[in-house]
Amino acid sequence: MEGTRGMGLKYVDSQCSLSELDDFDLSRLLDKPRPYLERQRSFDETSLSELSIGLKSLNRGSTDNFETIYSPRGRYGLDTPTSSARNSFEPHPMVGEAWEALRRTIVFFRDQPVGTIAALDNSEEALNYDQVFVRDFVPSALAFLMNGEPDIVKNFLLKTLCLQGWEKRIDRFKLGEGVMPASFKVLHDATRKTDTLVADFGESAIGRVAPVDSGFWWIILLRAYTKSTGDLSLSETPDCQRGMRLILTLCLSEGFDTFPTLLCADGCCMIDRRMGIYGYPIEIQALFFMALRCALSMLKPDNEGKECIEKIVERLQALSFHMRNYFWLDFQQLNKIYRYKTEEYSHTAVNKFNVIPDSIPDWVFDFMPTDGGYFIGNVSPARMDFRWFALGNCIAILSSLATPEQSMAIMDLIESRWEELVGEMPLKVCYPAIENHEWLIVTGCDPKNTRWSYHNGGSWPVLLWLLTAACIKTGRPQIARRAIDLAENRLLKDSWPEYYDGTTGRFIGKQARKFQTWSIAGYLVAKMMLEDPSHLGMISLEEDKQMKPVIKRSASWTC
Repeated sequence: MEGTRGMGLKYVDSQCSLSELDDFDLSRLLDKPRPYLERQRSFDETSLSELSIGLKSLNRGSTDNFETIYSPRGRYGLDTPTSSARNSFEPHPMVGEAWEALRRTIVFFRDQPVGTIAALDNSEEALNYDQVFVRDFVPSALAFLMNGEPDIVKNFLLKTLCLQGWEKRIDRFKLGEGVMPASFKVLHDATRKTDTLVADFGESAIGRVAPVDSGFWWIILLRAYTKSTGDLSLSETPDCQRGMRLILTLCLSEGFDTFPTLLCADGCCMIDRRMGIYGYPIEIQALFFMALRCALSMLKPDNEGKECIEKIVERLQALSFHMRNYFWLDFQQLNKIYRYKTEEYSHTAVNKFNVIPDSIPDWVFDFMPTDGGYFIGNVSPARMDFRWFALGNCIAILSSLATPEQSMAIMDLIESRWEELVGEMPLKVCYPAIENHEWLIVTGCDPKNTRWSYHNGGSWPVLLWLLTAACIKTGRPQIARRAIDLAENRLLKDSWPEYYDGTTGRFIGKQARKFQTWSIAGYLVAKMMLEDPSHLGMISLEEDKQMKPVIKRSASWTC
């Protein structure tokens, strides 16, 4: 397997400081760029108290020394020194196992690491699990960045950027120029000693749906690389600047839309099969919002970038207003929807989307606590999808699409509904599952998406890193610790499954792959962030004061 090759890439020194990269308060989490030689931990008791995140002070040792070689033994690898008695984060035995498993998934292109395959389960047919997926690689990339190994991330960003420039045709139809691939594969020709990249833009995917989220994840990861390394030179290259503009041009173009949200097909994101998310799914809207803000901090205000920046600012204002008004649900708002009048006309309408109150499913009334709230799955004419989706709500917190009050309300909901959303294995991808006749119609009788399985209410360990990041940002690290403890009870013995089945996630998924890479990487990222919360800075954005909304409704409903 390619992941077993030796590695001999040299580190590249940081180019400049990130002090002026953006004005977000969270930049304090990364007090300075992390040099790769004799790097010192940038998170101490002083920064911890400033963050007020409720963690105990961490006593750090003296400056750590790091090898300059791209080595299997990194900062959090097998040679991590044993923590002192004062350190509350004792290394767990499965951390070393996780690193070994992650490194076995590394893919090489012309002797350079360019990503990690989706899964290394040799007991199953490969299908496309032997490819490097853009969305799947994100937690792997974060793990390598946190471990002081940025080269694989840089190589990945550059290779996928090259693939974006390919002409993309599916059944004689040409895709937009800015579309990023869902995945790519490296073909090795041992005879000719050549490597070739083969990309999938949706033409080979189940359902033949092009990924909308790949471009957003690419922009988010580019910022994470920049924040982690302090190297502005990559994001400032003409190719990266153009790549960001092409991605956003697809989303910011004017058309028939009356909403600032993005109209998307089923299967365009992590939930990549028919699951009734067509329309304006929360996952895409949250990722769109975060990608816009990340791009805003990296785009140059030159002749080509100025127009794009102006469109981003305008869309962010409209998108934040729309999402905070129409996608947010708490007890007070649920009661208002329950009392909606229909067939309202003109600008004075309260029920703007003509939602019929009888369409509210019964489970919502029992699920909604008095204190707490969340962004619902979808809003469109005459339709509100009241399901809770984990990724969209966590990204809403990390991107500050959710206001501070809404972020706390989301965490209140998770605590109040722990058994339903977390159970025995973090974390439900969505809640609740659809079943019976609704399952037949919505999924098209999909045998993989039966109730409480896969994307239909299954439990996905990869979501652990997103939950942990949201917990740290909202000052609830104890929630993350509790979730990580649950995962550590089973993940290693179960061989790192892709997902779990059942109402509480008790059973390994019926068709789940073992040694799923993002299950492994998600655990590592969660552990490293909880140990050193300064890592949060590469994946989180503070609230933009200029977009601070006026409070009109309940404490957990702001717009």
